[in-house]
Amino acid sequence: MAFSTVAALRELIGAVDQHIGKSTAGIGLVLGSGLGGLANEIENAKRVPYARLPHLAASTVQGHAGELVAGRWQGRDVLVLAGRVHRYEGHSMEQVVLPVRMLAAMGIHTLIVSNAAGSVHTRLQPGDLMLLADHINFQGANPLVGRNDERLGPRFPDMTVAYDAELRALAHRVAAEQQLRLQEGVYAAVLGPSYETPAEIRMLAAMGADAVGMSTVPEVIVARHMGVRVLGLSCITNLGAGLGVGTLDHAHVGEVAGKATQKMVELLGGIVRAIPNTPGVRRLP
Repeated sequence: MAFSTVAALRELIGAVDQHIGKSTAGIGLVLGSGLGGLANEIENAKRVPYARLPHLAASTVQGHAGELVAGRWQGRDVLVLAGRVHRYEGHSMEQVVLPVRMLAAMGIHTLIVSNAAGSVHTRLQPGDLMLLADHINFQGANPLVGRNDERLGPRFPDMTVAYDAELRALAHRVAAEQQLRLQEGVYAAVLGPSYETPAEIRMLAAMGADAVGMSTVPEVIVARHMGVRVLGLSCITNLGAGLGVGTLDHAHVGEVAGKATQKMVELLGGIVRAIPNTPGVRRLP
């Protein structure tokens, strides 16, 4: 995309304000494959398709609605990205992360990202929920490559704690209250769109990963770059290649994620309720 990111953000947020008004939401959510049902829980929802907003790419993947939803949920003002775009759709890394940069510039202080992921070992089973403790970037690119704009964040942002420790502890407390089994592990992001081979699954497990997917990590990097704290959750939809019987397909992934949606919605609802009710503060450069 041949434009200044800051200029694009200004134009983009100006268009969002015209559609939904000037948001003061402090919490943003990104909904992954099959998890878009949460967007139907938003009260007083205002919806804007990405296609109606300048510079945002439209999602082409089944299970990703591709719209911004603003409203109230669990007594909090929230901004929700119902669906995301991926590099494997042919988008640049700049396009992939622009929606999250938009939320950060609009003032969110907390970003909750969700995704559908495959397990790289049998300790995680389809239908399990996994809290992201860390990640490994196997996508072959970083969204911060290129000239850094200090108005957005530092040249070399620290990623020691990419996923906020306090938010992770809060998530475990909520899960315990709900008597919900919540695993924790390392998410590996690959480029896709082909699923991994059995040898690649063995490699990922040997390198310390617990689950694998094709998203999330670029969004987390830019959120941390802009000073937003992050919580990540994966819905385990399948065993990786070679661990189970049969082959993998996206329809099955979406089906399992859909069945786990209620568990994810209840957990996320408890987490959002427990986050201090602090309004967002615009950080648009």
